[in-house]
Amino acid sequence: MSNKKDTKKNLVFKNRKAFHDFTILETLEAGIMLEGSEVKAIREGGINLKDSFVRIIKGEVFILNMHISHLSTTHTTYRPDERKDRKLLLHAKQIAKLYAKVTKDGITLIATKLYFNDKNMIKVEVATAQGKKLHDKREDLKAKTMQRETQQILKGIK
Repeated sequence: MSNKKDTKKNLVFKNRKAFHDFTILETLEAGIMLEGSEVKAIREGGINLKDSFVRIIKGEVFILNMHISHLSTTHTTYRPDERKDRKLLLHAKQIAKLYAKVTKDGITLIATKLYFNDKNMIKVEVATAQGKKLHDKREDLKAKTMQRETQQILKGIK
């Protein structure tokens, strides 16, 4: 029984597309405001960070376009919108620092990871990032394939 609880706490949802499309400069942990059924749906794995992004609106930080699917046991009249804007919880100084970085050219805020921390609270890892050019993406892909091939060769030797 305790093994189930340990695996539930270690749920981590990554935005792999963000690492492909952006160069991550700096990360920051933020809380997120959710409803009860959304938390249960996240525990079941019904979340998609692929197209999500973060915006600062009137001094508050929101994550937009994050998809949390409906929980199967939720009543039909109490189903929150799957792609609604969700507020991120940060200190005012942290928001001011992020705003100063985002106003620079080419730097955006993205959500890279959503996970349960040690206290079983849902946290979002927000990153300041810079978009990659096409040739940068190709170089990264070549490096990954070379690394994978060398690992396979070394594994075959042993």
